[in-house]
Amino acid sequence: MHDAGSSWELPEDLRLLRETVRAFMAEKVRPAEQGIDPDAVALPPERLAPLQQEARRLGLWCVESPAEYGGAGLNLLGQAIVAEDASKCRMGLYFPACDAFGVDPPNIIFAGTSEQIERYGVPGIDGGKRAFVAISEASGGSDPARAIRTRAVRRGDRYVVNGAKMWVSGAAQADWGVLFARTGEAGRSGITAFIVDKAAPGMTMKPIAVIRSYSPCEVVFNDAEIPVENRLGEEGEGFALAGQWLVHSRVPYAAGCIGVAQQALDMAAAYAKEREVFRSKLAEKQAIQWMLADSEVELRAARLLTWQAAWHGDLGRDIKIEASVAKLAATETAGRVVDRCIQIFGGLGVAKELPLERWYRELRIKRIGEGPSEVHRMLIARELLR
Repeated sequence: MHDAGSSWELPEDLRLLRETVRAFMAEKVRPAEQGIDPDAVALPPERLAPLQQEARRLGLWCVESPAEYGGAGLNLLGQAIVAEDASKCRMGLYFPACDAFGVDPPNIIFAGTSEQIERYGVPGIDGGKRAFVAISEASGGSDPARAIRTRAVRRGDRYVVNGAKMWVSGAAQADWGVLFARTGEAGRSGITAFIVDKAAPGMTMKPIAVIRSYSPCEVVFNDAEIPVENRLGEEGEGFALAGQWLVHSRVPYAAGCIGVAQQALDMAAAYAKEREVFRSKLAEKQAIQWMLADSEVELRAARLLTWQAAWHGDLGRDIKIEASVAKLAATETAGRVVDRCIQIFGGLGVAKELPLERWYRELRIKRIGEGPSEVHRMLIARELLR
């Protein structure tokens, strides 16, 4: 992949960061995936531990978490740079670098009290404690302000919660989570955020089988009790916290999709130069050349849109629309690119010997997760028509 143009380039420190991550992925992570189940969602502990030790040494540990709590504390553009190359492994779309760089706790926790951060955020960075975020419900995942029906009622020093959440990624593997429930009337001001322990009485989980390699969960609350001290912020502030988390997370989310698609394109281009059909190389066929060219052009555009969103975020600007543009462009582009690459590989493209078929399945979810493409189009159009 060539850098897109000379009118704008990454700062030197981020170029060095990108080179470090690329080398780590090529020399350490992708070799560690060899020989394991094509649909694995974790490396064997004996393979993962030395990778995590090396990542800590390189300063690549929990890159989205503040440095004061043990993370790398990268800005949004730095997170996007890491996310793009960390996705370039078989399980990279949902487990960047196979978790070699650790697993960041949801950034919402850093808006909590110092006690909440020390109890939940820091163990996630130091000890690998995992967390889930429960927003979506069967009543509508893309419109939480109106769709959330799970209700939390305060009774003395506790909240009693009843309701159900859907499509909660990582819930089965998590130690704690962030729950968004209704404490007031309809609308944004009636939603509150809570920290919930995995072992909370009255909370149960059921996996939902989907097309990707691991299942999200339905999380049900039946008179589950949450201590008042586990409330994040004040009552009614939950939607604002959710919006902050969702908007900024869309940037590395977009970058990860671009990274997988770029890896697929690099693989397809290399294969086209070697594969001979009808007495000439695939690379000599105009149909193949155009698929490769269209993919390169679209990826460059999506990458620059993602970097632009990150740059604006690092300047402290409101990036609600920029993040939607990046998420829409990256996920839609990545799906098209991987589809073309499978076509170039032919039958081999859908064989589990290569990661393309897994990427294809998981990218299909990426067009729905973090807000479906249609919602982002609506947000962008609304801004244009203001």
